[in-house]
This record gives sequence, C-alpha cells and structure tokens, in this order.
Amino acid sequence: MGKEQDLLVAVKTGDLLLAHKLLSKVKCNKTKLLGSTKRLNINYQDSDGFSALHHAALTGTTELLCLLLEAQATVDIKDINGMRPLHYAAWQGKADSVLLLLRAGASVNSTSNDGQMPLHLSAQYGHHEVSEMLLQHQSNPCLMNKGKKTPLDLACEFGRLKVAQLLLSSNMVAALLEGEGGHDIMDSPSTTPLHLAARNGHKDVIKLLLKAGIDINRGTKAGTCLHEAALYGKTEVVRLLLDAGINVNVRNTYNQTALDMVNQFTTSTASREIKQLLREASCSLQVRAVKDYWNLHDPTALNLRAGDVVMVLFLCALGL
Repeated sequence: MGKEQDLLVAVKTGDLLLAHKLLSKVKCNKTKLLGSTKRLNINYQDSDGFSALHHAALTGTTELLCLLLEAQATVDIKDINGMRPLHYAAWQGKADSVLLLLRAGASVNSTSNDGQMPLHLSAQYGHHEVSEMLLQHQSNPCLMNKGKKTPLDLACEFGRLKVAQLLLSSNMVAALLEGEGGHDIMDSPSTTPLHLAARNGHKDVIKLLLKAGIDINRGTKAGTCLHEAALYGKTEVVRLLLDAGINVNVRNTYNQTALDMVNQFTTSTASREIKQLLREASCSLQVRAVKDYWNLHDPTALNLRAGDVVMVLFLCALGL
C-alpha cells in the first residue's frame, strides 16, 4: 500500500505536487489494459478510516479536493466514526470545500455514528456561512443527534448567536419553539434551546429565543430555564428571566422550585444573590393593566396604558 499511503501523507501535508503526480498515474492507468499496471486505490483508508478526501476536507485545500474528486474519489466515504468528508469540512467551517463536496453530490443529511449531520457541526462551532449553505441545500434543521439535540440546540448551548438567528429564520424550526407537549413536562424533551442557553449564560441568545416566541415557562423534567440558570449560578440570566416574566413558582418533577434547587445544591457567592432575587420574585406578582389609568391630580401616581405589565409586591408570610 506504499503509493496509497504516500497519497494520504501528501494530502495531509498539503503537498500538491506529489498528490498531482500520484493522481496523474490514475488517469494514465485508465487507458492501459486491465491488469497491466496496478492501479492506485484513490479510496484507500488508514486504520481510522481516513481517506485522502477526508484529509483534504479537513484541511480545506480546495485544489486537492478538486484533484481527488476528478479522480473519482467516493464523496460520501465514511471513517470509523461514520464521519464523511462533508462532516469535516463543515466542522472546520471550510465554505469553499463544503460547496465543492455538495456540488459533487455529498449527502447533506447523512449522519455519523453519534447522529451528527454536517449542520450539527457547523452550528455548534458557529460557522454561519457554512450553515447557510447547508440549509440552502435542504439540510434538515430539526433532526436530532443521539444526544437528542438539534442544530438549534447546539447553537444556543454554545452561544452561536448568528447561527441561532439563521436557524430561527427557517420555517421548519417554528415547531421546535412551540414544542410537542405544551406544559406537560412528562411529554417534553430532556432539554430545549432556552434551557441550554440559560444553563450556559448566553443572554443574547435567550433574548433572541424569547423574541422568536419560545414559551419562557416551558418545562422539562428538570424544570424551567430558570431552574437551569439558578442551579448553574448564572445570576444575570436569572435576572433577565425574572424581568421577562417567568413564573418563579413552577415546580419540576421533584416538586422543586428554582429557589428550592439553589437552597439544596449550591453554596457559591453567586447563589446568595440568586437566592435573594428568587425570594423577592416569589413575593411579587406580575399584572397587566386592562385599561388606561391616569391621575391628573397626583403627580406621583403611576400612570398606565392598557396592556402595560407591572410588578406588584406584597409582604411574604413571616410565620409570626
């Protein structure tokens, strides 16, 4: 397998001259009689299942990709993890390589052994141009990997704001925001984009999701996104969610509110501030004005328009 290994090394190291020399023999051999000369196996794979096309996609060397594709390299060849060249090009954000592979017929929705399709990888690593290209070639943004996460989940989990915005512009993603189980947490998925963004402190992503219409009180078995933010010590996210009107009294399947979880599981400095925020919110109620209210005789009075939301504070029971 000497020449095949030489080709792998040449492509891996970006040696265009050597790769061209080796691949030119493939074309020459096609004109000779069958069996007269041993042909170079263009799809030779090493012990990890890596072919020359995998290496070219990973490095993003378009000249080598073109040479290999012209030599009839198998565009959807899989390595031992089920990863195809398109997966690696998407992972690295190599837009030119992705386009070449797509034009050569690469399968845009094929999944690896762990259920990842190229869009999962480009979304997770924040590659906007590649994600847009994959969507234009009919990649399905609603497919879940084996971890039960969609590309939108990954974009929100890792704070990829521009990619999340791109995915939210897809009509197919609307169903992900609405959910399938409503408020029935037993039927809800194990996580949502909002939960993942809250857990990791991505405020801008949370604002984007709320603007897109995701249900702020949507629960999973672990609770709402407030449970996640509070448990992971994301003070500013807790503040944002409370200001946005999340129901602080929702309980998870273990009958815990967000405050219960913080009291039970955290002792950090951040948790003390979070506990205070949650206690204050537990002693308040959001109400919406049903009609305009103006008091022209009292300049200190609160003036309201119909539809305005205000926070009403009341004294908590002190057990006296």
